[in-house]
Amino acid sequence: MLTNEDSATEDLNKVLTIINSHRICMFTTQGPDGLLSHPMTVAKVEDSGELWFLSSAGTSPVEQAQLAPEVNLSFAGKDQWLSLHGQAAVITSEAKARELWNPAAAAFYPDGPESKELVLIRVRPDGAQYWESPGGVLATVFKWAKARISGERIDAGESGTVDL
Repeated sequence: MLTNEDSATEDLNKVLTIINSHRICMFTTQGPDGLLSHPMTVAKVEDSGELWFLSSAGTSPVEQAQLAPEVNLSFAGKDQWLSLHGQAAVITSEAKARELWNPAAAAFYPDGPESKELVLIRVRPDGAQYWESPGGVLATVFKWAKARISGERIDAGESGTVDL
């Protein structure tokens, strides 16, 4: 029998698995004219669930996260989707930048982790919703058609809401 603690660990593992499978997300912030989304790549996911991003000082996601730290991250794959909400913080730390550094970052920051424009965004998640539909879109369409013909409710996969 699963305890609440087991269930919470299972939910966190599900969220981490989806993030690690789909490292690029839409990073949504609250701007002066409403919600704005930016594609960003997760540089690291901590065991605690905190997510780290590399960004440039003065960019829209950085400025907006400083003004309104509540953000949403959306991840999508062929048969998995995740919407995560949490609190963002903009951090300047050369030591952490060195820890997060990867070859792809060099294309954006040729001066390396010591680049003066490089800043980090840390997102501490508050909660998430995930959806999984094994087989992807085609399987879901088939299941929808089968449900329509049989009059039964569609089994579109698994979903869950997770407090983090």
